[in-house]
Amino acid sequence: MAKKIGLFYGTQTGKTETSAEEIQAAFGGDLVTLNDISNASASDFDDYDCIIIGCPTWNIGELQSDWDGFYESELDAMSFAGKKVAYFGTGDQIGYADNFQDALGILEEKISGLGGQTVGLTSVDGYEHDASKAQKGNQFVGLALDDDNQPELSAERIKTWVTELRSAFEI
Repeated sequence: MAKKIGLFYGTQTGKTETSAEEIQAAFGGDLVTLNDISNASASDFDDYDCIIIGCPTWNIGELQSDWDGFYESELDAMSFAGKKVAYFGTGDQIGYADNFQDALGILEEKISGLGGQTVGLTSVDGYEHDASKAQKGNQFVGLALDDDNQPELSAERIKTWVTELRSAFEI
């Protein structure tokens, strides 16, 4: 039997890994399997119909290095047809206001083009940024976390988002 939810994350400083663990805990633990993208292969995604992608925006609007390598080497050959995909990222909306959460937008665009059904959009209300590739209208394509400027909001944002994902993933 296939596992229910696969969470694939990349992390530079540990913040995205910590957020992945918090998301896993909010789902109740056993429902979500954590996969560090630096150790993952394309075939690892085959085990899941519901996928969560975690990636910080690094440097100036770039993918985290492990995701960047996966994006360049493996992603184009994959199919996400029939898979529901949710995204979360960590970033700094004040220091990088012109490209806050760009990594989410880059990954979501590619994966939705490969057949993935995006779920788990969140409102841009409460954020102070100027531009983002992850923003479509008044929503982000996933959960935007900013532990640099709004760490006190992350736990509640995760809890609310996981509740929405339970419905989207039909759990």
